Amino acid sequence: MRGGRYDSALQAASAKGHKQIVGLLLDKNADVNAQGGHHGSALRAASARGHEQIVKLLLDKDANVNAQVRDYGSALQAASARGHE
Repeated sequence: MRGGRYDSALQAASAKGHKQIVGLLLDKNADVNAQGGHHGSALRAASARGHEQIVKLLLDKDANVNAQVRDYGSALQAASARGHE
């Protein structure tokens, strides 16, 4: 199901730091590169919020680190803008 503030369950779980849920969704083949919602992508959501372990999970599933999300830029830009390394 898609739509709403986070567009997908994966993006919502990534934004809120729910590592176990992210892992479960990825194991069930959630689209790691789906775009939409408030943050634009799960990787950008986790990066902006500083959820390093979730970022690693998403990268292990080949999340696109170079994806540009609307006016918000990439996951790296989001992490940097919020002071996360």
